[in-house]
Amino acid sequence: MQGNLPPEAQEKVEELQDLQETAQQVAMQKQQAEQSLNESQAALDALEDVDEGATIYREAGELLVEADYDGAKEQLAEKISSLEVRVESLEKQENRVREQFEDLQQELQRLLGGGPAGPGGPGAGA
Repeated sequence: MQGNLPPEAQEKVEELQDLQETAQQVAMQKQQAEQSLNESQAALDALEDVDEGATIYREAGELLVEADYDGAKEQLAEKISSLEVRVESLEKQENRVREQFEDLQQELQRLLGGGPAGPGGPGAGA
């Protein structure tokens, strides 16, 4: 079907496909950041329940190394803060991509003479 489209419409279809791919990548990055944030928050919560004098360990690659309680707590808090900013940024990016996708989709519908779905919308009756 794409071979029968006018060049301008074909270009919009390709842009839609690119945006869809971008949206999937952003969603995957956001999911990974949220998972890491949840894990870090759970670790910080668990650390809160540990006596400050207890011996604790943290991962260093494939090893567990002894860690200072206050240092570990500070590191986790910083990581959580950074991940919260990352998730928020990815949410904004996800929303921008979604808006661009919807706008481009409407533009493509107008190009193809279909107008937006539903009566009374912009371009209705065209």
